[in-house]
Amino acid sequence: MPRSVKTTCPYCGVGCGIVADVASDGGVSINGDTEHPANYGRLCSKGSALAETIGLDGRLLYPEVGGARADWETALDLVAARFSETIRRYGPDAVAFYVSGQLLTEDYYVANKLMKGFIGSANIDTNSRLCMASSVAGHRRAFGSDTVPGCYEDLELADLVVLVGSNLAWCHPVLYQRIVVAKEKRPELKVALIDPRRTTSADIADIHLSIRPDGDVALFLGLLRHLASNSTIDADYIARYATGFEQALAAAQALDRDALIRRIGVPHSQLEEFYDLFAVTERTVTVYSQGVNQSSSGTDKVNAIINCHLATGRVGKPGMGPFSVTGQPNAMGGREVGGLANMLAAHMTIEDANDRDCVHRFWRAPTIATKPGLKAVDMFRAVGDGRIKALWIMATNPVVSMPEAENVRQAIASCPFVVVSDVTADTDTAKLAHVLLPALAWGEKSGTVTNSERRISRQRSFLRAPGSARPDWWIVTEVAKRMGHAEAFAYSAPADIFAEHAALSAFENIGTRSFDIGAYANLDSRAYEELEPFQWPCRVNSPGTARMFAEGGFYTQDRRARFVPVRLTAEERTTSDFPLTLNTGRVRDHWHTMTRTGKSQRLSQHYAEPFVEIHLEDAKRFRITDADLVRISTGLDAILVRALVTPRQQPGSIFVPMHWNDQFASCARVDRLVPGMTDPISGQPASKNVPARIERFHAATYGFAVLRERPKHIAAEYWAIAKCDGGWRLEIALAAEPADCSAFASGLLGKARDFIFYRDLQTGRMRFACYDNGRLCGILFLAPEPVAVSREWAISQLATTTIATGKRNAVLAGRPGPGAADRGAIVCACFGIGVNEIAAAVARGCCTVATVGEATQAGTNCGSCRPEIRKIVDRHALANAN
Repeated sequence: MPRSVKTTCPYCGVGCGIVADVASDGGVSINGDTEHPANYGRLCSKGSALAETIGLDGRLLYPEVGGARADWETALDLVAARFSETIRRYGPDAVAFYVSGQLLTEDYYVANKLMKGFIGSANIDTNSRLCMASSVAGHRRAFGSDTVPGCYEDLELADLVVLVGSNLAWCHPVLYQRIVVAKEKRPELKVALIDPRRTTSADIADIHLSIRPDGDVALFLGLLRHLASNSTIDADYIARYATGFEQALAAAQALDRDALIRRIGVPHSQLEEFYDLFAVTERTVTVYSQGVNQSSSGTDKVNAIINCHLATGRVGKPGMGPFSVTGQPNAMGGREVGGLANMLAAHMTIEDANDRDCVHRFWRAPTIATKPGLKAVDMFRAVGDGRIKALWIMATNPVVSMPEAENVRQAIASCPFVVVSDVTADTDTAKLAHVLLPALAWGEKSGTVTNSERRISRQRSFLRAPGSARPDWWIVTEVAKRMGHAEAFAYSAPADIFAEHAALSAFENIGTRSFDIGAYANLDSRAYEELEPFQWPCRVNSPGTARMFAEGGFYTQDRRARFVPVRLTAEERTTSDFPLTLNTGRVRDHWHTMTRTGKSQRLSQHYAEPFVEIHLEDAKRFRITDADLVRISTGLDAILVRALVTPRQQPGSIFVPMHWNDQFASCARVDRLVPGMTDPISGQPASKNVPARIERFHAATYGFAVLRERPKHIAAEYWAIAKCDGGWRLEIALAAEPADCSAFASGLLGKARDFIFYRDLQTGRMRFACYDNGRLCGILFLAPEPVAVSREWAISQLATTTIATGKRNAVLAGRPGPGAADRGAIVCACFGIGVNEIAAAVARGCCTVATVGEATQAGTNCGSCRPEIRKIVDRHALANAN
């Protein structure tokens, strides 16, 4: 029977509601939930393509021990025995869990409970340490709790939205579109972008401050000075609800003005324009994300921003407040259950004896962690030096995502006992496991997640569990039972865990802790299944809360907010050997380490290979041209990626995406280059200010291939492979021309009945195609320079049932013949619209983004491609004007 299931997106922290429609034949279609308050039906390109990522190709379906298939009893008994034995011999701090913002709250809760209350160590940390830890630390310093004061509606009510270190257009597209729509309705709404890069979010920005890397603290110290000198301070709010203003202001005023401006790195006139706009605009929301958090001064950046909002009383009121947007679907839920090594469950703190006693008694635990555990970077260093002897990694891929990634790989490889729970069989991390445990994936598992506005929503299952895969919470509780804790982990369903989690949040909480969902402590399974999205705190007999702190009520001992005196630290890291600043981050259509998005051909079209953005001046300086291959190195390691020469990048800085791994590229794990430098307060790594150098890779042969089957081995110094419609697309480069090009081609294309070869002796270009009964099996183009063919057209030939003999020369040509269509490079991933199709619509008279959308559908779904469409429209208008 056809059915519709309401669930929540598994990507970023926006927490979009989704309706999964399951047809009678099992087919799934995905649409936005028009009733969900996070997105009201909108979805980004990744969310729209979710149905393409739920297939079982590459799935881990059965437990494995030592690389061989095993049953659950054998695997669970072994995990419990090895962890118990390690604890007995070396103590509880010799074991660790490394978990993930991809886990559901119920999974997170039982993992944290087992480690901190029953093993007795706080050595459980999460990949959320890599994205949100500085926000947590900043919130706790200022508010006394990890509380986001506002809600998404504030983005639409504000008169000024300040985006700091956030490419909202690509990383949180649905929130970006809410701002776009609000700005279209109220053109007076201003947007300021603060980012070294001119990202896609600059498309709606009225001001772009291209500050120096890590110039944020200086910027907001200067803003606090400006607010005080222009009498824009809310003295009444400060007097009633905060302390420490004089000290924070004195720290800002002690700085030399000219030195401050140099540190920020933008012209004084532009700086004053932004400061004046902030000062006179009461309804201001400051949205910040990884550009703030992923820094060795990330916590100070957060508090510098919060100081300015506290000073003006712009906190927790409609259209006002500092707003941290989270990177993962349940980073917030993990924080609620104490998934970080320095927190207890329900936002309680390990350092507080009363909090420890509270959790200890509620859990009826045999012990409780008494000190913070090892944070992510230190945890893997402890694995490497032998202090941690048993490690359990859940739902994450640290060999790709952690800084010092190659050191992390070596550390895991040397660990005596490694367990990995995951949905994918062949990740860079899973290869190193002694025991692999198959977990349920999105669409199969059931539980809750919390988004960036403190809204808890249900993820519901609509697919059957494949193979022997089980929920993460079940896996953890079965191990806990085998370690002797059966009574404390006797859950029969995620509803039981959620009810306990809610009860703990309210336990002995007389308004002294912000996280309280006690209204749901007695939830039964039916009510849990029907649970509607709500915002915490949601105390007994009270509704959810959209905004907090407009009238004080902070969670410090005296219930007053704290201004934090913030001081500048030395951030200049480049040297003559490493003269560039490397910044890492996300692209529009991929996610984390591509274990999900890499399965979608649609999401692999926009950027099909790893790349580096480099400014024209730097490209000229290092003799690099567009599409060259380049080697980027730091003091740690080196990677090989494609050069993208662009004015978006600030001179002296380069940008490389974080997604590519050893499954999709030969040498592109960018976190191999990032040192384990962390913020001293939050422990969050600094991933956006790394001294690096760049040099051209001198390839003798470049290649591009379209393949029906993925090759088992690619003998090239550089390769990058991506899913495409009907097969795979492959970019390659070799340091030397193959000794036997035909044999090299056969190795990639496979053995087929018909093999066609063409060589241009004058240019050195070669082309190969193979067919089986008239059906194309693959094409390979080789050249002494980057291959120039119509890639999208070549890919489209895989979908052709048979190609007549007379038309096979056109396939070797790599472009359509006269009169044939070539959509060009994909701009709109949602509908697969290429640059040539958009340009043609513009040439026909579509002179706005909206009219292009009406003619082609491009930009009419998530809207992330609208800035690129606007550039095509503007280029055409400029060409006509000239």
